[in-house]
Amino acid sequence: MIRFIFIFIFVILFLILSIPLFFIEWLIGKRNKRARDISSLRIVQWAFRAIIRFSGTTVTVIGEENIPKNKAVLYIGNHRSYFDIVLSYCRCPDLTGYVAKREMLKIPLLSTWMIYLHCLFLDRNDLKQGLKTILEGIELIKNGVSICIFPEGTRNYHTEEMLPFKEGSFKMAEKSGCPIIPMVINGSAEIFEKQFPKIRKSHVILEYGKPIFMESLTKDEKKNIGAYTQNIIKEIYQKNQALL
Repeated sequence: MIRFIFIFIFVILFLILSIPLFFIEWLIGKRNKRARDISSLRIVQWAFRAIIRFSGTTVTVIGEENIPKNKAVLYIGNHRSYFDIVLSYCRCPDLTGYVAKREMLKIPLLSTWMIYLHCLFLDRNDLKQGLKTILEGIELIKNGVSICIFPEGTRNYHTEEMLPFKEGSFKMAEKSGCPIIPMVINGSAEIFEKQFPKIRKSHVILEYGKPIFMESLTKDEKKNIGAYTQNIIKEIYQKNQALL
């Protein structure tokens, strides 16, 4: 419980003390938007690394060399914990926006950082708005910003089985031509969700699979790209369970 309280206080203090940074970041953006974006990325990555340290979590990263350094990608990951975002965002080599539920816009200060970081806000109950979010993601990728999405649609920590991947998530890769990077996370639910509200020391494995290029897939694989990618992630997930 002490770790939870400590991290909660850290997050609140970070958000409050970062208010002046919004103005500084805005000024940087007036002169150089790319510099502002990178500055915001590094600030939040620093805060997330601090949260990982405070939680007592150790992370083993595998396959980081599979992430292209010179182009935007679509990260596709399994989702078992709030910590999935914290753990994976620390490893992003360049600008990356995450797809989040629209309700996150209601959280003061946090939503401002998310907007700075090119996050997309998905209304899961509005098909038209969902399509708009996908189109926004395609434009971001074309402009060099990677996108990360958890296509199960929600955290799934009650069972080791994954929820079906939503096929619409993959339109961003299909229409932009970017590679898909399978992102597999083992052990993150043990940090927080399994014993809510306590935070416990845990070991997490984060593995990046080899890039998937839509143009190299068969017609059937393209048609069922969600299931195709999920099978790759399942295989890596099952392999890494033995390493925890």
